[in-house]
Amino acid sequence: MRWFIFIFVLVFISCKEEKAETIVDIPEPNVVKTGWGLSVLGVAQDAGYPQAGCDKECCRRAVRNGLTVFPTSLAIINHDSGKFWLIEATPDIKYQLNMANDELESEDILMPEKIFITHAHIGHYAGLMHFGKEVMGSKNQAISCMPKMAAFLSSNGPWNQLLESSNIVLDTLENGRRDSVFLGFNVTPMLVPHRDEYSETVGFLFEVDNTSIVFIPDIDKWEKWPVKLDSLLRVVDIAFIDGTFYNGSELPERNLEEIPHPFVFETMAQLDSLDEGLKRKVHFIHFNHTNPLIQDHAIRREVEDNGYKVTKQGDYFSLGRN
Repeated sequence: MRWFIFIFVLVFISCKEEKAETIVDIPEPNVVKTGWGLSVLGVAQDAGYPQAGCDKECCRRAVRNGLTVFPTSLAIINHDSGKFWLIEATPDIKYQLNMANDELESEDILMPEKIFITHAHIGHYAGLMHFGKEVMGSKNQAISCMPKMAAFLSSNGPWNQLLESSNIVLDTLENGRRDSVFLGFNVTPMLVPHRDEYSETVGFLFEVDNTSIVFIPDIDKWEKWPVKLDSLLRVVDIAFIDGTFYNGSELPERNLEEIPHPFVFETMAQLDSLDEGLKRKVHFIHFNHTNPLIQDHAIRREVEDNGYKVTKQGDYFSLGRN
């Protein structure tokens, strides 16, 4: 029923000093996990935090504190089968694969059953380099992406070498088509407006054991998308959405019209009239290294006091009937 409601929506609604613990969650020890779960493997924008070449105090502080926040990635995990699916292939995938394996407490090094990629910006696909002969030399690692993304990987080096050597294999998704991934797990890609230099950009709707999760780490502005965000929140359980910039003042030296994103304060203003139950579904993610939400505990607390969630690396969600 939830799926049909979602289709209806698509069709008819056209820098303070802090310790690392405040930014990166430390999972509770000795918790036995069963069934389906979702693990947050990273929450930063494509370049991670601290960012290369950044001499701002935000990144200097991270270096002093020994803090690393990886680019945005999720793992959907089935503890009973010992399988997991990776969302995005970031440049820090080697650490994130280990994080997913730690969740499964496997003695062997497990590879994802499939990797879902949203678009061709470096934080979302560049980790594929680790599957090549210089590193893992993987065999037939399954990748799911949209047609233009698949064409980009197939037509450009070094990515096409991964295909020629059968390190990876591609299957192509279709906008709005619901595909079965595993028993109790479905995925639907949704085209969203973004800077599509090399590929289209999608968000994903994941349905996992009766839990619906939307993942939209990159979008230009909500008003450019025919789906209304408040209506989307009414038909999903968890929404990981673009929180790249807090209010647009983070990069005064850059023209933000060239890198548009919905500012967090704009999104909150747009959703201000919603009840608390709907606001709690919002989990901001994909934070630029300059974003105070990745640096400043007081500002994060202010956002959460308004009813929203600020996603942390290491967050874990039990899904479905657990």
